[in-house]
Amino acid sequence: MSDAAPYSVRDGIAVITLNNPPVNGLGAALRTGIKAGMDKAAADASVKAVVLIGSAKAFSGGADIREFNTPKSFEKPSLPEINEAQDNFPKPMVAAIGGFAMGGGLELALGCHYRVAAPKSQLALPEVKLGILPGSGGTQRLPRVVPMAEAVRMMTTGNPIPAEKGKEYGLVDEIVAGDLLEGAVAYAKTLVAEGKGPRRIRDMKAKLDGDLKAFFAAARAEVAKASKGYPAPLEIVACAEAAATKPFDEGRKFERERFAVLVETVESKALRHMFFAERQTSKIPDVPEDTPVRAIKTAAVIGAGTMGGGIAMSLVNAGIPVTMIEMKQEALDRGLATIKKNYASTVSKGRLKQEEMDKRVALITPSLSMDGVKDADIVIEAVFERMDVKQDIFRKLDALAKPGAILASNTSTLDVNAIADVTRRPQDVIGTHFFSPANVMRLLEVVRGAKTAKDVLATTMKLGKTIKKLPVVSGVCDGFIGNRMIEKYGQQSLFLLDEGCSPAQVDGAAQKWGMAMGPLTMGDMAGLDIGWEIRKRRAQERPNMVYSKIGDRICEQGRYGQKTGKGWYLYEAGNRKPIPDPAVDKIIEDYRKEIGVKPRQISDDEIVERLIYALVNEAAYILEEGIALRASDIDMVYLTGYGFPAYRGGPMFYASSVGLPKVVEAIKGFQKGYKGGEWKLAPLLDRLAKEGKSFTDYDAAKK
Repeated sequence: MSDAAPYSVRDGIAVITLNNPPVNGLGAALRTGIKAGMDKAAADASVKAVVLIGSAKAFSGGADIREFNTPKSFEKPSLPEINEAQDNFPKPMVAAIGGFAMGGGLELALGCHYRVAAPKSQLALPEVKLGILPGSGGTQRLPRVVPMAEAVRMMTTGNPIPAEKGKEYGLVDEIVAGDLLEGAVAYAKTLVAEGKGPRRIRDMKAKLDGDLKAFFAAARAEVAKASKGYPAPLEIVACAEAAATKPFDEGRKFERERFAVLVETVESKALRHMFFAERQTSKIPDVPEDTPVRAIKTAAVIGAGTMGGGIAMSLVNAGIPVTMIEMKQEALDRGLATIKKNYASTVSKGRLKQEEMDKRVALITPSLSMDGVKDADIVIEAVFERMDVKQDIFRKLDALAKPGAILASNTSTLDVNAIADVTRRPQDVIGTHFFSPANVMRLLEVVRGAKTAKDVLATTMKLGKTIKKLPVVSGVCDGFIGNRMIEKYGQQSLFLLDEGCSPAQVDGAAQKWGMAMGPLTMGDMAGLDIGWEIRKRRAQERPNMVYSKIGDRICEQGRYGQKTGKGWYLYEAGNRKPIPDPAVDKIIEDYRKEIGVKPRQISDDEIVERLIYALVNEAAYILEEGIALRASDIDMVYLTGYGFPAYRGGPMFYASSVGLPKVVEAIKGFQKGYKGGEWKLAPLLDRLAKEGKSFTDYDAAKK
């Protein structure tokens, strides 16, 4: 029999074992092996029942992502064909679920007549997270064994339930506390002894009592509210309704039709792009995956402010002890108090146990001496964003840190090479740009200096994953990937104010389009003084720099954003909701008069195009300069660090979905408008548009 699905018989019970590590993805070889095992068991009169089992860690994770978009994914038998064979199978089939059964893996288990599971195994139909729906009968079978409300929740959120909850609902027949295979075989023998034959889910009725119309009207309203911008959840509700109102075969036909529609939507393509893009970020062309890494058992963080405290939390959350260093006791106490307050808030919400909080806090050693870095395997500097301050810190680290320690700077814009060059070990220096709040935000820009050693880069990327971040490699330039792009985005937002928009109109258009928040609200949250400092530095470095000084006028009034209770908006104590402020309207109006601009009406479409295409154009420069390895890496930076809507796939994917010729045409139009000279079309963007290619094509050509 197949190596992918070994077959054996134990006391009249055939055992088909799924063997496609690491997650038993349902690839062509495994599907063929399962079907062959079923055929053999059906033909053997001595076999009375079948057990289908995976490994202790995974029954099956569903479709094999290694075969996505390849001819193998279409090879027969398909999963629906296997499900049909399960329905027609003449002997009882038992799915023995260990670890997890996800997506097609759970659909395979639902095709079996009975299900047993190891304790705490996870069960889910997460297809919605890829913008699609369960396509092999999942929407029809799950509501027949699980109460409809729970089935809809599972499928529209994609979130797993434990096996114990599955037993409560009827999805699992028995929890096997000991050896899973022994338990499953024993269960199958009991079925045979009791004369129980196949029990097909397709023959059951959907688990829904009461008024069908009222239930699905309420479900649609709730799901529509929670899934703005995503078509799949509502299609799942429609399929669940079909399970309750149509015969099984008609429901399956409806499910297949809706699946086919969703697969072609931009939203699904964007989410699938995101799924694969995330897996690409760790691939660095000149750093092999088997590059030896340095051990990171202890860390030191210099600075106990917002960033330093958040970085320390990220490390201790992963069990890495941290020495947190400050120059003054007051700052150190304040930093520790903030960390404890953050953890206490999580405990109060029931998401963390008090003993776990105590354990994490105990891993932090406060220190007022730089000697605290001596034993650290990695030192992360998180002090004020000024080159002279950071260089001074790194000179001290060079003298104090042990040989082989990684010296990392949490800089958001500064030249990592200039920081490394003040040390005698530039090969050990790297940039680690965390995003605020660092204990929450997933993105970590890993900035590779000109002399950064390959093992240092590999170690830092691994550490990023260990502390549950998404590490993305960036080269050295002012602002790296994310902040270099956001500068152009912010520049356009201020030019729009010059021309006639209000802050609320700019932010409203961006949010309506899908951004988590508008550029001006984002500025208020980050602190307007930070951007002001950067603009002043840039103005000195580039005397001919063109920018709107309207942001400076706001800062000159002491309006720095949420932290001062006023910025582009007003903020009430304890409330982050932005309130439009007539005083800001007056500042804007006065500035327009100062520069001689007569305000005009600007559409939301123009606002969005100028903001998003400013990101895309700058990103094309970043890509061509080699600062980013891939266009998909840039997408991941914006999807995980800047509130870009997942259903649009990131700025590069979005531009490609619009069509690069249309993007170029729009930019050429902007060149004729206000401050048109600032729209310098990126040669790569122009070239790809002329060749009829996309950024996805660009990435594919580089592989």
